[in-house]
Amino acid sequence: MTQILSGKVAVVIGGSGGIGAAAARALAAEGATLVVTWRSDEAAARAVIAGLPGSGHMARHSTVEDSATLVALAADVTDTLGRCDILVNSAGYTKPIPIADLDALTDEFIDDMFKVNWRGQFAAIRAFAPLLKTSGDGLVVNVSSIAGLNGVGSNLAYAAIKAGIDTMTKSLARALAPAIRMMSVSPGVVATDFVPGRDAAALEKVATTIPLRRVATAEDVARAIAACATHLTYSTGSILIVDGGRAL
Repeated sequence: MTQILSGKVAVVIGGSGGIGAAAARALAAEGATLVVTWRSDEAAARAVIAGLPGSGHMARHSTVEDSATLVALAADVTDTLGRCDILVNSAGYTKPIPIADLDALTDEFIDDMFKVNWRGQFAAIRAFAPLLKTSGDGLVVNVSSIAGLNGVGSNLAYAAIKAGIDTMTKSLARALAPAIRMMSVSPGVVATDFVPGRDAAALEKVATTIPLRRVATAEDVARAIAACATHLTYSTGSILIVDGGRAL
């Protein structure tokens, strides 16, 4: 059976675990060659690569708050694989802070959140835009959050930044069309270790508030990311919500 993404190269920024790793698996299953980046856990990234179907996959280091590493990554992908058709921005971090605790949102924390969760995503797009344009069918998928829609998330800065990710997606969809499509995949609560301190009991409690009565898996989100590349080919600038109805 012909694989839809056969011959294409996908770069997953932050692909060593959680949603990024699941996205790498989903895209590789459709035939893509994967470049999975890691920040601090090379072993995890290499384990992801080792488990992917197909061949030619690579694990590479990058740090999203250091734009030079993203420029170097794009040059490496150009030299090694000669193309990039899909860029997935899944790197990020957060910390739980009560929404009313304004003093905990220090200037330093806000700046760090912005560097890692917004500026880094833009820097990755900027670095890979020439390759994506050359593809003729370029796609960027930004991993967002319903926190950007309803203002409810791990902290106020995270929610505001995810709204900024969605705005970036819409703005660049206009600016980079028709050569590059832009999509945001916006999950609700996902059963990963992304949010520190959120254990199984907390997830079980949240599940009762979700219309579909379960939290998302990383694979749920990954299928939406893969769909942007395989089936939603006439969509750009769209926010694809994957939250089980939580935002209703």
